[in-house]
Amino acid sequence: MVSKTKKVVTIVGQGYVGLPLAQAAAHAGWTVWGLDVTPTLVDLLNSGQSHIDDLSDSDIRGMLEAGYRATTDPSVVSSSDVVVICVPTPLGEGGSPDLGAVKGASRTVGDNLVAGTTVILESTTYPGTTDDVVRPLLEMNSGLTAGTDFELAYSPERVDPGSKKYGIKNTPKLMGGITDASTQAAVAFYGSFVDQPVPMAGMREAETAKLLENTFRHVNIALVNEMAKFCKELNIDIWEVIRGASTKPFGFMKFTPGPGVGGHCIPIDPNYLSYEVRNQLGYPFRFVELAQEINNSMPRYVVERVGDLLNEHRKPINGSEILILGVTYKADIADQRESPALPVAEILLERGATVRFHDPMIDTWQLGATSLVREPDLGAAVNEVDAVVVLQAHDSYNLEAIANDSKLMLDTRGVAPRPAVRL
Repeated sequence: MVSKTKKVVTIVGQGYVGLPLAQAAAHAGWTVWGLDVTPTLVDLLNSGQSHIDDLSDSDIRGMLEAGYRATTDPSVVSSSDVVVICVPTPLGEGGSPDLGAVKGASRTVGDNLVAGTTVILESTTYPGTTDDVVRPLLEMNSGLTAGTDFELAYSPERVDPGSKKYGIKNTPKLMGGITDASTQAAVAFYGSFVDQPVPMAGMREAETAKLLENTFRHVNIALVNEMAKFCKELNIDIWEVIRGASTKPFGFMKFTPGPGVGGHCIPIDPNYLSYEVRNQLGYPFRFVELAQEINNSMPRYVVERVGDLLNEHRKPINGSEILILGVTYKADIADQRESPALPVAEILLERGATVRFHDPMIDTWQLGATSLVREPDLGAAVNEVDAVVVLQAHDSYNLEAIANDSKLMLDTRGVAPRPAVRL
């Protein structure tokens, strides 16, 4: 293998995964190129401004001082010891994985790849992607051979947006290579700034471990969501049930119901595994598909609960004003990816409601072709509307006061005291 003296890494994709990784590498002494296809984003970063919740403008300025630069020039790959691909992998039509960005990044890296480089894929995908999709593109475009001329590995991202407890450094990092040497090359890179690198037997095991993590959460969220429905019918307080079960110090992990699932991981990642099982083995991954069905039903269930509450006040949904509180997928961050607030609002509109919203993290909310502006006076809006629906319990909300001031309130997160009604 060709050795290099410079400690340089190119991180392809400067979003919620790539940018925090770039920060960790920069502060560990690496010269970091943040490669992205969006010129306006590159200019923003190089001017010291952040576009994600987890990093502030001062964090970006600190990265620049440490040797970070964003760029749209793929030739930086040729001067790098390590290249990490952190591009989006959304679901395409029919629920199949859309690997367009991964394929594009692989071609770009391959066009500029030189011998002695370590290439790592972090984008979440189905088992076999690194070996069956990324490797052939890298080899074809570079003329080099993985495992001989360059190292190739997979290391799933484990970013928890908005977390004050876990970050890049203190979250164990999985990695599996095409050879043992590739695995060790990935360990050497991540080990320079991650407390606990975890070598895996291979790339497919590392890819599947990521999907198992999120499928576990997906299935358990679906379990409590379905329990919430029948507990309501049986006049059982699901939140008290969960509180009681959570006192068991072993064999139980707390999950809570809600209006649906959001973010990139939970609503999307398990589908990669389900897709690959059907594609390779010809039969369904029944747990995942049932969980998807249950979790996808929750926005409509929320609207049904709103309708029931309005009916108790002799009002129909049609013509009522509904105030939605919290439209992001997670509390106290601005990330709206796959937020269940969107389908909830769409169903309300279908049933003739007027939808208003408030979210301290969001100024305007795109609801189909309509752009809604955040309510300027939360207190006034709470007093005016027919119903308040809490979809995300941001810390800045005084839910007790909102519940007291509203005509009726449905809390889908189980945080507000009475007179609010919980899901």
